[in-house]
Amino acid sequence: MPTSMNRQIVLRRRPVGMPKPADFDLVEAPRPAPKDGEILTRTIYLSLDPYMRGRISGVKSYAASVELGQVIVGATVGEVLESKHPGLAQGDIVQGYAGWQSHAVVAGAAVRKLDPKQAPVSTALGVLGMPGMTAYVGLLDIGQPKPGETVVVSAASGAVGSAVGQLARIKGARAVGIAGSQDKCDYVVRELGFDACVNYKKGDLVASLKAACPGGIDVYFENVGGPVLDAVLRLLNPFARIPLCGMISQYNLDPPDPGPRYLFSLIGNRALMQGFIISDHLALYPEFLAEVGGLLKAGRIKREETVVEGIENAPKAFLGLFSGDNLGKMVVRLAPETT
Repeated sequence: MPTSMNRQIVLRRRPVGMPKPADFDLVEAPRPAPKDGEILTRTIYLSLDPYMRGRISGVKSYAASVELGQVIVGATVGEVLESKHPGLAQGDIVQGYAGWQSHAVVAGAAVRKLDPKQAPVSTALGVLGMPGMTAYVGLLDIGQPKPGETVVVSAASGAVGSAVGQLARIKGARAVGIAGSQDKCDYVVRELGFDACVNYKKGDLVASLKAACPGGIDVYFENVGGPVLDAVLRLLNPFARIPLCGMISQYNLDPPDPGPRYLFSLIGNRALMQGFIISDHLALYPEFLAEVGGLLKAGRIKREETVVEGIENAPKAFLGLFSGDNLGKMVVRLAPETT
């Protein structure tokens, strides 16, 4: 393939229900050139995240939809190939939002320069990026766990859930995960230090959660929705807090499942349920990076990545998010870290 070409994944059609590979197209376009204040980057890592499902649906939301024929949105880590921005030079590694493409021209002011000596650059898309900050803000700002309380998190082995459980433990709370396989439950308990984990696909979920949370649930970090949320609502303690991060079980349903059926439990328990969008909290990023970056460096927070090779495999890997194919953060590697 000519080196002057840019490989892109664009939206071919809006998905109905679960997205399909045919909803995406792999195309080639001339490699762009930067203007004053811009940089040309080659993408090394592409982040895959469940929120992208909403961006390709065409439904009005908190962010603009991807239009047909447009490059799919996504966070990236890339190397600067050419710079016309005074603060960036050829060879710098940056985190930005170049989307699903091998090369991109972006404003130099819109990227964050990374130091590969401080942490692996892929962490800028995971534990030190949007997923990690989502865990940090949702848990600490809304969940506000206190020592000795019980924190439950769904999708516990994913990029956000794994950080939530570890932060809860660091803050002195019990961490109980909910995951979709015994292997994932074993991973978060043995490797990440969760106190317990429940496989929601096995047995009576309410009974299993009650056994794992004998003192009830004080904080529930919501990533899944559906029957999992129903089960948690039945076990809340008075003044429980529920940060609403996502509901991945509902993203491909039209219409979504009715419910939640036990919402009335919020009334008697005087519980708080609050949605949040991480882009509303960007002022907290330096605080988050200092604390969680320090914990990662000290080995007190662990991370896991599922790495898929090649931009042509990005659609299939994206679909895998909805069937639990990933452990930790899902990324696509488009190129080696060094040229």
